[in-house]
Amino acid sequence: MAKIRKNSHKVLYRKYSSNIKYIMMVLSVIIITAFLPKQPRFRYEFEKGTIWKNKDLVSPFSFAILKTSPQVTIDKKDALDNVLPIYKFNKELINVVEEAYSNEFDVKWRTNAFPENEKQNYRQSSFKLLEFIYNKGIIALNVKHQKGSNAGYDFSLLNNNISKTVNTQDVFTVPSALKYYKDNFRAVDLKIKEMIVNLVEDHLQPNIVFDEKLTGIVQNNTVNSLSTTRGMVQKGELIISKDNVVDDEAYQKLLSFKEAYEAQTKTIGDSKLVYLGQILLVGFIVSLLMVFLKLFRKDIFADNRQLSLILLVITTMLLALTWAIKLNLPSIYYIPFCIVPIIIRILFDTRLALYLHLLVVLISGFFVANSFEFVFYQVTSGMVAIYSIRNLIKREQLLLSALFILSAYFISFLGIALLREGSLSQIEWINFVPFIVSVLLSLLAYPLIYAFEKMFGITSDVALIELTNTNNKLLRELAFKAPGTFQHSLQVANLAEAAIFKIGGNSLLVRAGALYHDIGKIENPQYFIENQNTALSPHDKLPYEQSAQIIIKHVHKGIEITRRHQLPESVIDFIRTHHGNTRVDYFYQSFLKNSPEKFVDENIFRYPGPIPFSKETGVLMLADSVEAASRSLKNPDAQSINDLVERIIDYKLEQNQLDNCDITLKDLETIKLIFKTMLMSIYHVRIDYQQTL
Repeated sequence: MAKIRKNSHKVLYRKYSSNIKYIMMVLSVIIITAFLPKQPRFRYEFEKGTIWKNKDLVSPFSFAILKTSPQVTIDKKDALDNVLPIYKFNKELINVVEEAYSNEFDVKWRTNAFPENEKQNYRQSSFKLLEFIYNKGIIALNVKHQKGSNAGYDFSLLNNNISKTVNTQDVFTVPSALKYYKDNFRAVDLKIKEMIVNLVEDHLQPNIVFDEKLTGIVQNNTVNSLSTTRGMVQKGELIISKDNVVDDEAYQKLLSFKEAYEAQTKTIGDSKLVYLGQILLVGFIVSLLMVFLKLFRKDIFADNRQLSLILLVITTMLLALTWAIKLNLPSIYYIPFCIVPIIIRILFDTRLALYLHLLVVLISGFFVANSFEFVFYQVTSGMVAIYSIRNLIKREQLLLSALFILSAYFISFLGIALLREGSLSQIEWINFVPFIVSVLLSLLAYPLIYAFEKMFGITSDVALIELTNTNNKLLRELAFKAPGTFQHSLQVANLAEAAIFKIGGNSLLVRAGALYHDIGKIENPQYFIENQNTALSPHDKLPYEQSAQIIIKHVHKGIEITRRHQLPESVIDFIRTHHGNTRVDYFYQSFLKNSPEKFVDENIFRYPGPIPFSKETGVLMLADSVEAASRSLKNPDAQSINDLVERIIDYKLEQNQLDNCDITLKDLETIKLIFKTMLMSIYHVRIDYQQTL
């Protein structure tokens, strides 16, 4: 019952699979548009130094002209320079100091055995001088407020919540207070004076201390109270005329108008109509993608898993853009848009990567500032990303690609900055930092590719490179258990790879398929002639039907083994198709010859198929048959190799084994030439040049 239910699910999926892709398309459009900003978009694009090609722009409402960033920075600096550092006067400190001083004074006086009758006089005179110094104040200088090493500076002195401006030269520092004490304290006995001065030196400490927290609050309040505008543009006033140059003044007015417009449209305009416009635009772009796939990549269009991956990449990137807009990131260029072409190029192909990147950038352009500039940055860097990873066969290529992308961004950034500013000194290089972060984030493509491969069953070039490594566990097992088959597979891989590279196709995929196409022979290697090292064959004792089934079984075993080792289906396809639905002719003809009176079921001697259905699988079938047959040549020469290749390929054509392949007759002639040339090289056949003259 469970099996019937499972099969019914498969039937339903096959029946409605064509509709699933359209459901996924609609869902992606709904998800993307649901999160995009819903206010109307500012219609004008402008750049400093360019000509205003639009009609005369008249302000529909009054708005303030914003200051430029450098102006705001200068104003903040001037305002902060005018904020005096705040110091607090600690009037209680003198009591603490006097108490500690008094206790130690008594101990020192007794220790030195000074006259007791003079003790009180010296105590009072020293206290009086100490109080004078503390009442005037001892400051703890803050070096960051000093403009020179010995220069004084003004500060706000806060005493009893009353502030007054004081200069540091009007109060004591610890060294100046000690010097003043030494100069003004009088004692007949020099030993007494020395003892008291040393005692004062030990207890002197500042009672005017910098209040960093309060100063910071005042500075922040001052900066926050600064105006970020300079003047107004009244309703009905001309902002800029047609064909005028967008100079600094006009640029600032336009920038201010845009910000005021976007602030007002958050409450003005019908958000439902904006949403409808977004659905139309995003839906149109996604529909163009579906049409492109249906016309030019039918394999992807028919595969819902691959289609869902593409839609997922588009949706995720546009959601990241929406997230950046809503969080009001300092720059939209922190978003790694180049990760899209990198992932699609590695998992699919160059044309699809470029097309998909263009679609994502076009949609994004509607929701970012300076959309033309944005599109230029992303299209050029995306193209460089695609070109730089034409074939990802080494991990360092991804790092080189990141370097090329960064170079593309830098060239675009420098060119646009010079076009806008007309001066190297005016370029704000800090604005290039988001591009660096974006390129670093694009390196996340590598782990994402691995995750997508596992989730969606897609085989990238990186995975194929790993599979073609002959140190792979499965290939090592093949080399150990069936060395003849392993050598045959290597030769087939070389032939097929050379042929597919010439006629156009995925050479990495062909090589992987060739190395694993006979992996099923691991089970019973001695039943295959390339692994037999004696004159006796195990087939000699078996009926022809059984021998044929053992030979045919290596296809089923190969599929079983590779699936157990989780090889991709695109590689397993080569195992299924490398014999197509041809007969095992040796045992079939032997059966007919030795048992003419028996009824023969031809299907017993025929491979299950299917026949090859791509250039890659078709080329592998031809390379496998030609290489295997070439081993039977007793005295290989140019003529015998030429005849062999022609006979094998013609036979495959007669048997309709290449009907589903996209291989033309011209391709077949190219394949024949490559096979003949390589086989002659393998068997060291010398060409008689005299016969060619």
